[in-house]
Amino acid sequence: MNSKPIELVCPAGGLPAMKAAVDAGADCVYAGFKDDTNARNFTGLNFDENSLKDGIRYAHDHGVKVLIALNTYPQTENWSRWTAAVDRAADYGVDSVILADIGLMDYAQRRHPQLRLHLSVQGSATNYEAINFYRQRFGIQRAVLPRVLSLAQVEQVVANTDVEIEIFGFGGLCVMVEGRCALSAYATGTSPNCNGACSPGKAVRWEQTPRGMETRLNGILIDRFADGERAGYPTLCKGRFEVENETYYAIEEPASLNTLELLPEIMRMGIRAIKIEGRQRSPAYVGQVTKVWREAIDACRRDADHFLAKGAWMAELNKVSEGQSYTLGAYNRPWK
Repeated sequence: MNSKPIELVCPAGGLPAMKAAVDAGADCVYAGFKDDTNARNFTGLNFDENSLKDGIRYAHDHGVKVLIALNTYPQTENWSRWTAAVDRAADYGVDSVILADIGLMDYAQRRHPQLRLHLSVQGSATNYEAINFYRQRFGIQRAVLPRVLSLAQVEQVVANTDVEIEIFGFGGLCVMVEGRCALSAYATGTSPNCNGACSPGKAVRWEQTPRGMETRLNGILIDRFADGERAGYPTLCKGRFEVENETYYAIEEPASLNTLELLPEIMRMGIRAIKIEGRQRSPAYVGQVTKVWREAIDACRRDADHFLAKGAWMAELNKVSEGQSYTLGAYNRPWK
């Protein structure tokens, strides 16, 4: 087992959410700038200079680390904006930057050798050879694994690298390999990997029709909801589609990842950090989820052999789960 205590890494889509995470017991918060250098580039989210400086001060005053996500892929014509974002993050005194692009990693390592680098989930590193390559070439100290690996595969990665491993523990689930999905780009012409927004707001429409509430993405019908049914945000992978005369969630059902019951196993294999998804979610969501996970992690550290995910914890998490249901995702594959 890793001798260092596992860190709880929580989302901050804005200053209120960052303070909520800090107050509820986060060890680290992750955030982004108000532009397409991060993979949650939505209107109303993220940080300008003043709010980020305030957030860093508040977090550091409470002993909490601040990580900045610069995890989209710059292009030739906008390269200088991404390098300027690295410079800003370093100047503001963040504890690490989360990167996906190898050119940006090279720049960060050369220009700011003191700056700690994390490999983003957008880097799509699913094996220890890839992670060790990033360590050798760019000096990364932590890697966030995509949500497509089983626990056995995660354990194999941990056992064969000195890089700290961070995994997603709770939040919206993506069945695609992060950094490689092109569904949203195919439908809207805007790449989430380069522009930072899967199903960008400008392409999203809700319309009340005689057949129910319809959600569309760039004119494509994604779903239709009955009166009183909760209408989710339209993403292609979580739409209901007609396949051979049957309409259903053909790619992925809306459900949140929740690995609370796996905590003893996660700790045993030496995972360094558990990440909570949800920079686009409310401060109330951030505070509620952080509080539950803080209590659970502390309880598991005290007595992993007798740890049990409390019903009250699961009930609180289910309230904010997508589709009010949860799954262990790829971590649990009973068919193996």
